[in-house]
Amino acid sequence: MNTPDPLVNPAVGATKYKVLAAVLGVVVPVAVAVLYYFPGVFVIPGLNVKSLPAVNAGLNSLTAVCLMLGYYFIRRQQVARHRAMMGLAFLLGSLFLVSYVAYHSQVTSVKFGGEGLIRYVYYFILLTHILLAAITVGLVLFTLYFALTEQFQKHRRIARWTYPVWLYVSVTGVIVYFMIAPYYTS
Repeated sequence: MNTPDPLVNPAVGATKYKVLAAVLGVVVPVAVAVLYYFPGVFVIPGLNVKSLPAVNAGLNSLTAVCLMLGYYFIRRQQVARHRAMMGLAFLLGSLFLVSYVAYHSQVTSVKFGGEGLIRYVYYFILLTHILLAAITVGLVLFTLYFALTEQFQKHRRIARWTYPVWLYVSVTGVIVYFMIAPYYTS
C-alpha cells in the first residue's frame, strides 16, 4: 500500500508540517535567547569556535547573494534556477544557524566598544537585525512549505514579506560582524 506524500499532496498530513514550522519558528529564537541570557549553559570544554564569527559572516554573505539571485531568476520566470538558489539560501541559512548556536553556546557575547554616533548606528542595526531574525525562521519555513506543497499563491503572498526581511537579516548580520570584529579577543 502506497502512503501519499504530504509534501506532494497538501491535503495529506499538511497540518503536521505547519505545526512543525510554527514550533521551529518559536523554538529557534527562544533557544538563541537562552544562549544569550544564560551564557555557559551548554559549554563543551576544549571546543574551539574562534573562527565561527567569520564563517557566519561568510554564510550570511552567501545567503544574501543566493536570495538576490533567486529573486532575479523568478522575476524572469526561470523557476528551476529560482528553486536552486532558494534551496541553497535555505541550506546556507541552516548552516549559519547551527554555526551561530555552536559559537554562542561556547562564548559569551562580545561587547561593542565604539563610541559616539557609531555606537547608536551599531545598536540600531543590531536591534533591528535581532528583532527581524526572530521572525525570519517562521517566515522562511512557511514560505518553503508553501513552495514544496505547490501552494504557489500562498507562497508568493508570504514570499513578498520573507524575501526583504531575510535579505535584511543576512546583510545586517554581515554589517554587525564587521562592526564588532575589532572587539573580539583571541
